[in-house]
Amino acid sequence: MKRTSDYSRLEQMQEEQLPVPKHKLHDWTHFAGLYAAEHVAATEFVIGATFVALGVKTMDIIIGLLIGNVLAVLSWTLITSPIAVDTRLSLYTYLKKIAGKKMSYLYDWANVLIFTVISGAMVTVSATAVRFAFDIPAQLNWYPTNVWFILIVVLVGLFAVFVAMYGFNAVTEFSGICAPWLFVMFASGAMVLLPALSLSVIGKTIPENWSDLISIGDQSIWTGLNSRGEPGIGLLEVIGFAWAANTITHFGLIDMALLRFAKKKIYGLATSSGMMFGHYIAWIAAGIMGAGAAVILGKTIVELDPGDVAYYALGWSGFIIVIVAGWTTAITNLYRAGLAAQAIFYNHSRKRTTLLVGLAMVVIACFPFVFSQILPLLTYAGLLVVPVGAIVFAEHQIFPRIGFTRYWSKFQDFTHSLPAVASWIIGLIFGFGLNYLDVMSFYYLFIPTWLFTIMVYTFLAGRYGAKKTYPEAEAKEKEFNDLVDDYHEKLAAEKSIQKKDTSFFSKVLKVVAIVALGITLVLAIIVLFGSDTENDYFANREAFYFYGFICTIAYFITAYWAMKRNKMKIES
Repeated sequence: MKRTSDYSRLEQMQEEQLPVPKHKLHDWTHFAGLYAAEHVAATEFVIGATFVALGVKTMDIIIGLLIGNVLAVLSWTLITSPIAVDTRLSLYTYLKKIAGKKMSYLYDWANVLIFTVISGAMVTVSATAVRFAFDIPAQLNWYPTNVWFILIVVLVGLFAVFVAMYGFNAVTEFSGICAPWLFVMFASGAMVLLPALSLSVIGKTIPENWSDLISIGDQSIWTGLNSRGEPGIGLLEVIGFAWAANTITHFGLIDMALLRFAKKKIYGLATSSGMMFGHYIAWIAAGIMGAGAAVILGKTIVELDPGDVAYYALGWSGFIIVIVAGWTTAITNLYRAGLAAQAIFYNHSRKRTTLLVGLAMVVIACFPFVFSQILPLLTYAGLLVVPVGAIVFAEHQIFPRIGFTRYWSKFQDFTHSLPAVASWIIGLIFGFGLNYLDVMSFYYLFIPTWLFTIMVYTFLAGRYGAKKTYPEAEAKEKEFNDLVDDYHEKLAAEKSIQKKDTSFFSKVLKVVAIVALGITLVLAIIVLFGSDTENDYFANREAFYFYGFICTIAYFITAYWAMKRNKMKIES
């Protein structure tokens, strides 16, 4: 066992610079809740409308989203999770080990910018719901035109900053509460507005069979014609869209920051909670809700903002879903931005760096144009980081299998790895060059870009020293890793045993929360299947708005109360 004095070097390092210790790992339920809450988000309202505007057909949506989201889950499971669990490091820390300080510095700044802007866009979405509730004018310019809108953004944004500052556990706790409710509300919203679409298309409140349902989709939602009246995108584009939507986090390896806390590599499959319920069911449900709200308001779906859609689907609960859905995505991305900033300013804590990027995020969120451009931002951001993900994948997974030395650049004391920097630049030129030449669908550009960058980096690294062996440096690396393991064992031994809250009252709180969700679903089912006439539908929909809102309040009070009681039990 090491002496306490041997740990002084580790104690001076920030926690995020070291691998995650075993006693801080989580089981699959944490990640199921985390990904569910992040990907059942406010952007789903926008993406649901986007598919309508792109002119997708109904069957292409149903089949294409299923295939694309399965491919995304497999990407997390086979590419991101194994590296995250092997290293127990975030990409920001691990990249510095592979490519040196200079490249990681540039890359970290790029990620701070990307995730801060994404978080800001989500806060802007949440603010639209509050704007709608208080009859504040829509913000149609690139800059804010109402002081009350700015105040709302500041208040909504500061809450996201506060949660993200308190780290991974706070993020997962918030997500764990929100995820089940978000599932229920998206499903309920689709059921509540489907009769409105059915009445407008087939003159009945409910489709009688599968053919009626597809007919409603083809005629009023996914018509196959885009916003210009031309034939829209097809099945392959839908698959590519769904797969590429989170390229930045799986092929780009950004989610090493989250999955490094996983006990097992197979927990990458927990991302299916976000993909299947968020990017599959929620995107379809958002299309139905958007089309239904458009029928009620007599507008086109592209004219509506998330607040409009959510209100006519869910009543007052709709305001809450837009706020909460925006928060869950903003908080997770702000946590990523804070990690990237902490990798740059490594002498400062992650809490402080998260606060700083969070304040910048609040300022960005005040400008509505950021949200309106979120989809192009996500697409280009994915292409920007994919070459870096390829470099890390090559070094970690391929090099040991072909006889190259992992961390060869670090072992030569390079401040930066020229092969890594060159491969990133060449990969970007290749990817954006393919886009410029329009040789293939943009949604699939990440695949050849990733493969091309792997080949370029492997070739260049071999020329610059990866083929050599560094026995002395490798021995020092092993000695340091052993010291870290011993240090973590010491911390685990000092940690008090956690006790779960098994009290009767806490069980009652959890049951009430579950019952509140169940009642909400039942109310939505009554709207869908219990409305024989148009008047019945209006009456049932109003009942859902009222009692569904009561159930929403009851759920959050009891779920939060139960979580706090369990947390107090653990900390005592």
